[in-house]
Amino acid sequence: MRELTVVLDIGKSFAKLSLLSQNGEILGKNARPNASVTSTQGYPCLDVEGLESWLSETLSEFARKGRICRIMPVAHGASACLVQEDGTWLAPLDYEAALPAPLAEAYAKERDAFHLTGSPALPCGLNLGAQIFWMEQLAGEAFAKSTIVTWPQFWAWRLCGVAATETTSLGCHTDLWQPGTNIPSPMAQRRGWDKRLAPLYAAGDVLGTVTPEWQQRCGLPADCKVYCGLHDSNAALIAMRGFPEVKGREHTVLSTGTWFIAMHATLGKRALDLAALPEARDCLVNVDAFGAPVPSARFMGGRETEILEAAPVEQLDAGANGAALLDAAREVIAEGVFALPTFQTGVGPFGQSEGRWMRRPEEQLKRRAAISLYLALVTDTMLGLIGSTGPIVAEGRFAGDVVFMSTLAKLRPSQPIYAAPTSASVQYGALRLMFPELAPSETLAQTAANDLPIEDYAASWREMANQ
Repeated sequence: MRELTVVLDIGKSFAKLSLLSQNGEILGKNARPNASVTSTQGYPCLDVEGLESWLSETLSEFARKGRICRIMPVAHGASACLVQEDGTWLAPLDYEAALPAPLAEAYAKERDAFHLTGSPALPCGLNLGAQIFWMEQLAGEAFAKSTIVTWPQFWAWRLCGVAATETTSLGCHTDLWQPGTNIPSPMAQRRGWDKRLAPLYAAGDVLGTVTPEWQQRCGLPADCKVYCGLHDSNAALIAMRGFPEVKGREHTVLSTGTWFIAMHATLGKRALDLAALPEARDCLVNVDAFGAPVPSARFMGGRETEILEAAPVEQLDAGANGAALLDAAREVIAEGVFALPTFQTGVGPFGQSEGRWMRRPEEQLKRRAAISLYLALVTDTMLGLIGSTGPIVAEGRFAGDVVFMSTLAKLRPSQPIYAAPTSASVQYGALRLMFPELAPSETLAQTAANDLPIEDYAASWREMANQ
């Protein structure tokens, strides 16, 4: 019987479970939407129970298809769980929950300067340190007996019983980590949180095997290995490094989903210059799976698309309607239709601005075309902020958006723009951690620039966006 691998991918909007062969063939897939729930203490939290129930059911289904030998968890950043000595845990805060104002003010005085952590000051709980600060107040004495386990590693702990932390999750705008030196931040040390952090492992380390509970629940073999796991955008970064167009070259990976995250992998070819990154524009430093700092920028492109659509009908498939959307984009430019940032306040390169439409189209096709132009212009801005050079590889659901991709290619003519195939996903990145020589099953598709008259439109957009 062939050996199979499961990748658990918990995004902020959706969770996905994939069953894969050793060469990357997808043999099974299941997904569920994620939504915040309310904890027994009344705060918004991540739905651990709902996710675990779904995970158990799907693993049981997958186990009937073959022998599952490995499980790798991947998850979004800015989240962690406080695990108790008795094996229970405190419900993990949802990072979109706003701290009570007095706590937010107190935390702002505690956090370290950007040049130490590469973490900008972010709203709500997007700095994990803010969540820990809040949980310290909520948990009381229980906090002093808790172990802080980052979100991907929480699921590894649930499966094998070994608590861990890992650099890609600790280095994801948490305020808890110092990129480059890879040690806890001064604030984490001052507050004693460094002593609460679970032991540090590498993303590709095997933490243990599944517990008897999971063996019985899902029919998993006793020797099924559970890996430490990593932050989802970093898994995408590892996936792209498997392609010859990128391998060994300075490049940028653009992960597109709820968040658009641009990660500029310099591969040690230039020194990290934190002073060159504008903190106030949501630039930050991630840490990759091998401990290297990665200048990054992001905005909530997927979330903003949902807000901008604001339509009672189903969202348009931007890939399937590519030709019609290009025609609509030409009309949008001619008519001076603009979406101006930002529609998710507090994040992105224009986080302090209030989003607005100029001549909002009623027709859905035109509205979606204007949104794609907006996404391309914001993305172009953040790529400039992190000094992106070399090839750009986009992955995720917006890599199939013809207007977005071809406009980005028009805006950045000196950089080849590639769309990653769906097989070159977070799942492929997770597999490459286990099997570093695994070659991609498909090739990158280079995106040609469109012939839209974007130059004057882009200049007008930038002028209005920066006002």
